[in-house]
Amino acid sequence: MATKRVGFIGLGDMGMGMARNLLTAGFPVTGLDLRAERTGLLEEAGGTVAASAAELGRASDTVFIMVMNGQQVVDLLRGEDGLLAGMAPGGTVIVTATIEAREMREAAALLEGSGLGVIDSPVSGGRSGADSGTLTLMAAGASAVFAAQQDVLEAVGAKVFHVGEEPGMGQTVKASLQAFIGLTFAAIFESLALGVSAGIPGQILFDVISNTAAGGTSFYRENAGLVLERRFVDTGSQIGTMTKDLGISMALGRETGAPLFATGAVYELFKAAIRRFPDEDNQSVVKILETVSGVEVRR
Repeated sequence: MATKRVGFIGLGDMGMGMARNLLTAGFPVTGLDLRAERTGLLEEAGGTVAASAAELGRASDTVFIMVMNGQQVVDLLRGEDGLLAGMAPGGTVIVTATIEAREMREAAALLEGSGLGVIDSPVSGGRSGADSGTLTLMAAGASAVFAAQQDVLEAVGAKVFHVGEEPGMGQTVKASLQAFIGLTFAAIFESLALGVSAGIPGQILFDVISNTAAGGTSFYRENAGLVLERRFVDTGSQIGTMTKDLGISMALGRETGAPLFATGAVYELFKAAIRRFPDEDNQSVVKILETVSGVEVRR
């Protein structure tokens, strides 16, 4: 059986790591990104570059889409330069971008009648997970299509979950997860700011909380540690992405009628932080709390 040809659209912090892991697994990869420096990195890793989505589609059996929002996904599919104009029937489109579930359903509707399979598979694990191939994937799609793409999915992720048959179900799981992660970020930052505002050194708070059932996690240790070190950039955890994802969680809540009291408060906190620190990472949220309380969280 011939090696599956893979296309990869979106070679940012996440996409580049995933594309490299596909190359390492032996799949030929053709990439597309608006930034020449990113496509250059793919070429250095052994991949090739396409000039358009249609050209990439003609060179690919399976295409990953890892862009920023749902409109970009839809735009990449349609038009004379879109994937639909280039991919042959029998191919599969895998959307690993985090977008709204309704946007994923819209994208899947565009593929109906094309002979192309679709998998809705957002990921979790951040830049480090993308680089190391240890991402968690929440894949939704027809069982036969999912089974046929196990090889490429497992090349980019350590844990691949088939969460449902219908496109949009993967994005629904991701929106629920991001609500949880956003709340956890806020809990870490607020608890540190609270203790420091009452005179407890940050290191003592870290030592105690990290040795409890609630705080004894790698997520706590990593993010609380970054705050104590005053590291707010280049952590692989961008505030722009998290704020966008929380907006998706809120949109799902409005769509379903699910109350999101705590998530709504966290979303407002992140929006305040991104206005002040648009080019920083999630840990900068603590600086909003510090400003209000008049303290600085350090070791």
